Amino acid sequence: MTDLSTRDAGYERFPLVALVTLRMLIGWHLLYEGLAKLGNPYWTSAGFLDDAKWWFGALFRGLAASPTAVTVVDALNEWSLTLIGLALLLGIATRTATLAAIVLLGLYYVAAPPLVGLAYAMPAEGSYLVVNNVLIEIAALVVLLALPTGHVVGLDRLRARRQGSGLHAAPVRG
Repeated sequence: MTDLSTRDAGYERFPLVALVTLRMLIGWHLLYEGLAKLGNPYWTSAGFLDDAKWWFGALFRGLAASPTAVTVVDALNEWSLTLIGLALLLGIATRTATLAAIVLLGLYYVAAPPLVGLAYAMPAEGSYLVVNNVLIEIAALVVLLALPTGHVVGLDRLRARRQGSGLHAAPVRG
């Protein structure tokens, strides 16, 4: 790796590499999920929404009952996953992308939490009790929110440097 100026940012090299790797892996996962949904003309969120339980279950089922709402939810889901994933992968607007990912994954979790007594039409990919891959990814994103890596390695860093040279007057937000 080239000069990362990790000392100036208060990061040691290994934790920095680990955090950037985590950000990029989550980014790739979300980007791939979004692109897979965009590329599949038969994909729809209707089944997931209709199978929702727990908090807001009635709201999600109500969305599933409306073809117009499903169309909007599908587009929002596909493009949110794609754009959030791309932002995390490239390290641009990382704070905003991280917050958006936490909200999106939080909606997935509250729609289908792995709780005792809740059964779903589609089986989960494993046997979970309270903690599943969605909740773990949310926790990882909270860590990334606390330690924003985009300002150290990513396009946010380039944007900050550019602003520092006086080329941009807009505040750097991530």
